[in-house]
Amino acid sequence: MNQQIIHTSGTWDKDGIAGLVGDGRVHSRVYTDPDIFELELARIYSTTWIYIGHVSEVPTAGDFQTRTIGRTPIIMVRGQDNTVRVLINRCRHRGAQVCETEKGHTKFFRCWYHGWIFDTAGNLIEMTGREAYDERMDASAMGLTPVPRVDTYRGFIFASLSTQGERLDEFLSGAAPIIDLIVDASPTGEIYADGGSHKTEYRGNWKLVGMDGYHPMYLHASVVENMHRKPDSGIASTHRSNPFDDSAATYTRGFGHGHSMLDFREHRLQHYEQHCEFLKKIPGGAEYIRAMQAAYGDERARTLLSIGGDPHLGLFPNMQLIHNQIRIITPLAADHTQVTMIAVRLGGVSDEINAERLRQHESFYGPAGAGSPDDTEIFERVQRGMMAEVNPWLDISRGMARETIDADGSVVGRISDEVPQRGIFQHWLKLMTQSS
Repeated sequence: MNQQIIHTSGTWDKDGIAGLVGDGRVHSRVYTDPDIFELELARIYSTTWIYIGHVSEVPTAGDFQTRTIGRTPIIMVRGQDNTVRVLINRCRHRGAQVCETEKGHTKFFRCWYHGWIFDTAGNLIEMTGREAYDERMDASAMGLTPVPRVDTYRGFIFASLSTQGERLDEFLSGAAPIIDLIVDASPTGEIYADGGSHKTEYRGNWKLVGMDGYHPMYLHASVVENMHRKPDSGIASTHRSNPFDDSAATYTRGFGHGHSMLDFREHRLQHYEQHCEFLKKIPGGAEYIRAMQAAYGDERARTLLSIGGDPHLGLFPNMQLIHNQIRIITPLAADHTQVTMIAVRLGGVSDEINAERLRQHESFYGPAGAGSPDDTEIFERVQRGMMAEVNPWLDISRGMARETIDADGSVVGRISDEVPQRGIFQHWLKLMTQSS
């Protein structure tokens, strides 16, 4: 294998980018090079669909959330007309951000630099010192800039900074029915991203996060062992008989567009009865089971109850639906990433069921959880290791010889196979070598 070290003067052409991804391998520069990171912001985050938030985060007129698309600051806000908009968080006068808090409720956004005021639809409604401007100033054209494209799927809001490109349904493709698994975990088909959130930052690249079924048996060995000891409690009730072993009926699955999942459906269906017994111990659990059967029919309800609202889905480039959370990945630098984890509440179920789901989320993914801190620690170790320029190629070939194509067109491998990693880099390469 060619171990040549790639040098760059800071300019990457298409051939140079293409040389970073091989057959079952990637060059460590894709994680470490600042110039590659800048190209990612331009060719991925500025062109494709980016997950922004859920409609339940802005339930009433005047509610807002601030987030970013790459480096672009945006406001997700519900206007007085009940329309949810995604606006660039920047005054059209001299460029200051008009909203500094992460979330809240307001009637207006005020630029503190020169006092210009915008309504929740982004319209400029007050311009200080208007007398100093002549007829060439068109105030109606100076409102907050809307993000060029916004669309939703089942309450999940996506936006694109590009005026052109594929439709959202084309972007989601085969991953759309997997999103349904979390929404339809509610008998009313309603979820609420209001269970609280927390953020973590690590000194590593954004592409390191999640969708790896190979690591739990090793990095999270103590958690897996505890699930064996207490199979009838918490998260263990949906993770019986070690789903991370290649002999289990668990799979990695790639849908194209860099989207992938760790597919636990078949494995969890084998333990449906035991999981229902666990649910029945929770106040409202038996009623929940009956409501799901009434809403979806017995067969679909079995799948939905077994999966427990955990599609374990990654949507490239910045969203994951894992266990009881919506996860947003925000790239800050080649070696700096922020991850926001937002707990999900199910509609149409008892408070006790939602409380149990939240406790399960905290136990693994919380700041003092048993698993998520391990992930951030290993990402930083990986980033430090990848700074070695000798023998710089990384192997992502696990399971290449045994992956198959399913009837729906998705690529399928065993749970430890690196199907997600290969799928991510296939799409990464496509976007990174497109015309700028």
